[in-house]
Formats: sequence, C-alpha cells, structure tokens
Amino acid sequence: MLKLIIPSMMMIPMTFLMKKNLLWTATTSFSFLIATLSTLMLNTNMTEHNLANPILSTDQFSCPLIMLSCWLLPLTIMASQMHMKTEPITRQKTMISLLILLQILLCITFGASNLLTFYIAFEATLIPTLLIITRWGNQKERLTAGLYFLFYTLSASLPLLIALIVIQTRFNSLSTYIIPLSNLTLLSNTSWSETMWWVACFLAFLIKMPLYIFHLWLPKAHVEAPIAGSMVLAAILLKLGGYGMIRMSSLFIPLTKDLAIPFMIIVMWGMIVSSSICLRQTDLKSMIAYSSINHMNLVVAGIFSMTPWAWSGALAMMIAHGLVSSGLFCLANITYERTHTRSIFMNRGLKTLFPLMSFWWLMMTFANMALPPFPNFTAEILIITSMFNWSNWTILLLGLSMTLTTLFSLNMLIMTQHEHPNKHAPINPSTTREHLLMLMYMAPIILLIINPSPIMI
Repeated sequence: MLKLIIPSMMMIPMTFLMKKNLLWTATTSFSFLIATLSTLMLNTNMTEHNLANPILSTDQFSCPLIMLSCWLLPLTIMASQMHMKTEPITRQKTMISLLILLQILLCITFGASNLLTFYIAFEATLIPTLLIITRWGNQKERLTAGLYFLFYTLSASLPLLIALIVIQTRFNSLSTYIIPLSNLTLLSNTSWSETMWWVACFLAFLIKMPLYIFHLWLPKAHVEAPIAGSMVLAAILLKLGGYGMIRMSSLFIPLTKDLAIPFMIIVMWGMIVSSSICLRQTDLKSMIAYSSINHMNLVVAGIFSMTPWAWSGALAMMIAHGLVSSGLFCLANITYERTHTRSIFMNRGLKTLFPLMSFWWLMMTFANMALPPFPNFTAEILIITSMFNWSNWTILLLGLSMTLTTLFSLNMLIMTQHEHPNKHAPINPSTTREHLLMLMYMAPIILLIINPSPIMI
C-alpha cells in the first residue's frame, strides 16, 4: 500500500514544480509507472488479509479496486489534455493535483482496516470530486450538479457516523478484524432500533452506488462534469458504495439477510426503469450515466443475495463496469471535442468520419451488453445464478432488464455509427493519443478475459 501512496503524494509537489512543456507528458508517465507498480499486488496472497500497518491492509476485495484506481489516473490525465490546453498553467497543475489527491484518498479508502479511517477517506473523496465538477464543467448547470452531488452525499454521512459510534460503543473497536470475532447475537434480531442502525450503515453506500430511488445526482454530475470527472465517477467513485456494502454486509450478516428484501424489490424495479429511460435518451453522456445506474443496481442485488458466487459477480461487475463505462464516457468526449454536441441525432455516421474509432465503439458497446467473452458476461452470469437461487421469479425481471440493456446499447451504436452523417465543419481525425487511451482501456479487459482470477473471490 505505502509503495503506491507515498509516490502518489510526491507527485503533487512535482506537478507544481514541473515546466509547462513537460507537465502532461511527465505526470502521465509517472502515474503510469505507479499504475504498473500496483500490479505487484497480484503477487500477494489475496485470499488472506495483508496488513501493511495497523491502519491499512489489502485482501481479495480491495486489491482489484486499488489497482483500478491507480490504472485510471494516467487515463484521466491523458483524456484531459485537449479540454485543459486553453486553461492557464496554474489551473492545469491544480486539476492534475486534484486527480492525484483523489487517487490517494481512494487507495486509503479501499485499503482501510479501521471503519473510522474508511469513513474519513470515504467522505474526503467528495472534496476533489466536487471541485473538479464545479470548476471545470462545461455548462453553467455544473453548479446545480455539484449541489446535487454534495447534498445527496452529505445527507447520509451523519447517519453513517452515528452508526459507527454505536458500533464503537458495543464492540469497543472499529477494526474490521476484531468486529467479526465479537459476539454478534446483538444483531440477530430485527427490532426497530436494530433496523434503523442497519439502514444508517447502508444508506450512505446505497446513495453512492446509487440505488435507483437515490439516483438523481448521478446523471446531472456525469453530464456536467469534465471528462476526468466523468471517468473517475463511472470507474471508481460508484464502486466506493459497493465496496462499503460488502464490508458492512460481512460484519452484519444476520440483519442483512432479513432486511435486504425491500431493497431487492427496489433494485429489480430500478434496473428495468433505468434501462427503459436509456431507450429514450438523446444525450449521449446521460444515456451512459443511466446505463451505470442499471449495472450498479445489479451489483446491489448481488451483494444483498449474500452468497459467495454473488459477491464474486459483484466484484467482477464493479471492475468490468469501471473500465467499460469509463471508456464509453471517453469515447463520448472524443466525439464532443470535435462536434461540440452530445446529441445522438447530431452525432450520426461517425463510422464515416472516424473509421478507426468505430472499432473502439464496437468493442465497448459489446462489453456494455455483457456479450461473451467479456468479463461483464461472467459477472452477470454469477449474479443471475445467485439471484435465481434466492428467488425463481427474479429471472423474469433480470431477463427483461438484460433485453432492454441490449436494445439501448445497440441503439446507441447504430445511431452514432451507422446512420448518414450530419453536415459538420471540417473535423480533425482521431489522434494517436486517443487510440493509445482506448488501448489502455481494452488491455486490462483482454487480460481479464484470458485470466479472470484477480476478480474472482
């Protein structure tokens, strides 16, 4: 852990001391070096806890998410170059520093072995994300999106803090190692107070996922955020909710099995409705955002079914969705930088304008549809199998949701690539930087197809 956090911390002063002509190249290179260094975590025994110090540790859940966080930093820096090149050099350095700070906080969050450390880092990720959205967003509505993001997140922070205080009072510890060894009979009944305690523990994570009824902040934040904000939101920040739910579910198993049923109903409904909303979206980024809601609700269903297969599928879905959804946002941004519109109707016939880029659209769309052999397919099969074991009727709702997901994914691909192109001003062809960026998205996906064991519990 420290071999990732300390070099990342050193990158912040290095960024401000860097010369203008070397800024983007050097920060991208050093962040990619740290991302490569993070792959050494695969050499450790991920089936057990590896204690770096009394505060930080890694296991089979946190290792893949930490590696994903490190891998996304060079990609966000590469994708932001075109958007930031007209900004003053001080603002460019500030933007890169915020992205580095966000990676540090994410690594601490995923590696925390103490619930208070986890809570502090979990809430601290709000600050750089909010600054990125409200300062570098494209439209004036970015302030409204920032307020939605701020108040939705903060509304559940206080109940979570109170729940952690109750845990400290009952068990005299907030360590994720000591609590499972304690007497958990206090959590085996479903009294009113125990129910409120459980809801307080999970509400912050359900909003961060987001669960369908708490989802209004996500499309606004995605649409108004700059490309770096959208990529980090889709790839990492939504996974904070899933990771927190896995950690809390493993601590409070009796209550979770009893109280998860109403949330499962909301999840099933939310998957169908969010997929249906995608079918009528005309904004490309908004469609991808609602697609994220659909996939994250499937992760919630997998976690609440409380089986090892479902948790393996939930982890695999979080990693695969982090790469695919972030890649789709990156493709949408590449198009937006040339046509200056997010409308699907205005971005038709891109295959004629960008023949090489259409290949990346095809791959990312197929992965979003969870076609074999992409890791999304493996994740959905594991979750669907566990859900069928939980209740036979869920197969009908899940089947309808998968059908709608396929329909809107194909609709997005056909509308943007295969229609007659609209008349645009002369458009620059795709660059080597953009193809390298998409290749860095596809490389881990291909590696997971060959060897999915890093995301299998």
